[in-house]
Amino acid sequence: MAGSEPLVPLQTPDRPTGAAEFGHKGVRSAGRVRRLTGRDRVTIVFMLAVPLFLTITLVVLPAIATVVLSFTSWNGIGDLSTIKWVGFDNYHNAFTNYPPFWPAIQHNILWLAGLFLVATPFGMFLGVMIDKGLRGSRFYQTSLYIPVVLSLALVGFIWQLQYSQDYGFINFLLQKLHIIDSPVDWYGNPSVNIWAVLVATCWQHVGYIMLLYLAGLKGVDPSLREAAEVDGASEVQTFFRIIFPVMRPINVIVFVITVIQALRAFDIVWIVNKGRNGLELISALVTQNVVGEASRVGFGSALATIMLVVSLVFIVVYLTTVLREEER
Repeated sequence: MAGSEPLVPLQTPDRPTGAAEFGHKGVRSAGRVRRLTGRDRVTIVFMLAVPLFLTITLVVLPAIATVVLSFTSWNGIGDLSTIKWVGFDNYHNAFTNYPPFWPAIQHNILWLAGLFLVATPFGMFLGVMIDKGLRGSRFYQTSLYIPVVLSLALVGFIWQLQYSQDYGFINFLLQKLHIIDSPVDWYGNPSVNIWAVLVATCWQHVGYIMLLYLAGLKGVDPSLREAAEVDGASEVQTFFRIIFPVMRPINVIVFVITVIQALRAFDIVWIVNKGRNGLELISALVTQNVVGEASRVGFGSALATIMLVVSLVFIVVYLTTVLREEER
């Protein structure tokens, strides 16, 4: 009604407006912090203690023992009193008096080059193609990822059938195409077996890299692509100048994983010929010395320590990058 005073909501003097809306008990319950029960504490302690115990028991203590044994001479037989301290002799012998050491270093570098220059770019390319939503992309994604879930030992057996000199598909195809006249002993010939095994390793590595880049591409802001398209950039320019730099954390992870894969390559060469006859790798040399006929635990531990130090360099780089990204 015109000229009348505006209505004002009534308030009870002894009861504030907030309490009138929610009630005293509701306000107090909203600000109350729920305390952990005894069962919650036991569950948390159990969830922390079990992984910590397994990590210390299976990773930390063996690593420390390996470093300590690398300065000793021990054949693994008898009690600990038979261990002799030799200082840096094992490392000196590895670098100067152990013929398979430097070929193994070269093969590990070749392994790294093959994974980094061939498998990683190809896996990245497949990830980009599948991210575009090609027809049948789910089938391609599943097919390419299947080798990742297989162990390298099983991958070695699969490719051993493909490379078979008598009934392998590789020799059959190359002979039908008149590329070779007689079957090639892919795993037995020292001049070609490293390349044959590297192909099998890349076959597995490609699917892993594809999945990592595919997951990274799903997290890229679509507005970046739209802005590049408006500016007239091609798809190649958009990827290498905008998308690829944005995926820097994924790139670092892929780099570190590739290096570690090259260093710890073992299963497939051990299946082929136990890391001999042109397939020497550091990991195979460690196994030959620790559990082989020679049984030189101290010398094998020195080789393992060298692998550990090299791996730690890349792990520290990875962790430093991740922490910097989190701070940003």
